[in-house]
Amino acid sequence: MNKKSSQGAKGLRQFLNLEQQEDWLQGKADLADAEERQDSIEQRIKYSPRFQKLLLRPQVPELFEILERYGQTCVPIPRATERAYWSVSCLPSTSDKPLVRVNASWMELFTLYADDGDLRARFIVHLSDFTTDGSLAQGRVDEAFLERSLRAPGDVSFSIPSGPDIVIVKIRGSASIRDFLAVPRALRAIRRFNLTHMNRGRNAYQASHSYSVADHMLGDGVR
Repeated sequence: MNKKSSQGAKGLRQFLNLEQQEDWLQGKADLADAEERQDSIEQRIKYSPRFQKLLLRPQVPELFEILERYGQTCVPIPRATERAYWSVSCLPSTSDKPLVRVNASWMELFTLYADDGDLRARFIVHLSDFTTDGSLAQGRVDEAFLERSLRAPGDVSFSIPSGPDIVIVKIRGSASIRDFLAVPRALRAIRRFNLTHMNRGRNAYQASHSYSVADHMLGDGVR
């Protein structure tokens, strides 16, 4: 990992210049991450009860596998930027009752929910990455692409909230979630949205970061 590329920069620009970010976005670069993570024993202890409760869920093996894939492929230099520029919360106390949620800046990036004995996911991405012509026209969402990206077309749905260039993609089933993460166009879209928000400045959700969940997300969890 390079030294800070600009003293006045914020977000990821402190670690990666725009050319490096673009190369990572396009899958042309393997970025050198920090060798060691910053940790907080107090933070671990604070969220240990929630993590122990999560471990009782039947979805945990699939959840950890998907989270690790997400951490390795969708977040740039995740060890160097952990908590300060992205975070993962464990059983957050929100009305939709997620299992885990990944955030950056003030934005939700990725959420996993229980779906009976399986999982469902919510990805927030740029609308322009999923329209047929790269526009912000809501009627031009490439539904055919979304459907053929998964194990079963019925596993995907989407909604377009108010706000600029945002679409919420919802996927049912761990197999289809893994399929989606393996599609190059979808992966680029996820990476682009994550870069946008990690570049906006420090993460507003640092206080809810679960290091125990992040262990699995970064491949440091006990097998």
